[in-house]
Amino acid sequence: MNGRETNLTILMADDDKDDGILVREALAESQLPIELYIVSNGEELMDYLYHRGQYADHKSYPYPVLILLDLNMPRIDGIEALKEIKTDPQLRRIPVVILSTSQREEDIYNTYDLGANSFIIKPVAFASLVEVMKTLVKYWFEIVKLPLEAVGDKHGQQPYQSSVH
Repeated sequence: MNGRETNLTILMADDDKDDGILVREALAESQLPIELYIVSNGEELMDYLYHRGQYADHKSYPYPVLILLDLNMPRIDGIEALKEIKTDPQLRRIPVVILSTSQREEDIYNTYDLGANSFIIKPVAFASLVEVMKTLVKYWFEIVKLPLEAVGDKHGQQPYQSSVH
């Protein structure tokens, strides 16, 4: 993994606790140094990204190098969260992968129009989810070259001090 010394942080926004458990187990199967943090709605996602409220401690809630985003969530849905992330100059470089059960063409087009980096339909079978997660991790952390400010420096430092929104 390009000699990274620290764990890579993935932030997942999904209101389905079972999906979070399955993704955590699938990522564990990859045996790569990944920490998965899970929030249950778009409002918590934005609080995490801006280090507000319960997510104010930068050390306990490290900056994500990748966001897995469900579309159908309470409070702020995935579309609205994606729109905010991709219009914020401090957040827009973080890759956002839509991980949804939706197969609607409208959702696929809308998310790409808003700047999503990928759209993945959640596999039903656990073995398939493991394969998807292994491929996703390999692609984003071994093949793709991400901008330094999107992943932090080699010491895991955040690329910026979050602004108050």
